[in-house]
Amino acid sequence: MSRHIQVTFDAHDPQALSSFWRDALGYAHPGPPGVDLPPGADPLAAWDEFLTRIGVPEEERNTRSALEDPDGHGPRLFFQKVPEGKTAKNRLHLDVRAAPGLQGEERMAALEAECDRLVALGATRVRRHEPAPPMGFGHIVMTDPEGNEFCLD
Repeated sequence: MSRHIQVTFDAHDPQALSSFWRDALGYAHPGPPGVDLPPGADPLAAWDEFLTRIGVPEEERNTRSALEDPDGHGPRLFFQKVPEGKTAKNRLHLDVRAAPGLQGEERMAALEAECDRLVALGATRVRRHEPAPPMGFGHIVMTDPEGNEFCLD
């Protein structure tokens, strides 16, 4: 029997980092427990109201955040505040499939377009790896706003 997974990010600013990944992946912030959000409602504003109502001090409100795949296929993403900074290359990273089914220059053009979009959201481009058939199809290495490495693949 397969298992569902949650990917957890250590972060200095869970809300900002989750907002980056929300926009990068097309995920969504879930609403607070027991709160039905009307269409178009801002789930982060709903969380602020919820946390105020239950008495969570303001300085503790950005200690965690979560994202869910609105289609229900991808893993849940969880972001938790940690005091320490990132000190080395991460041992696990995400590959964001931005050019499924494409090859050669068409693939690399799609990856470059997605790279530009993510840089505008706060990511950093690290390097481009050219296609090297038959095993390498080309990819772009990037980091998210807190320095976590990922690839556009």
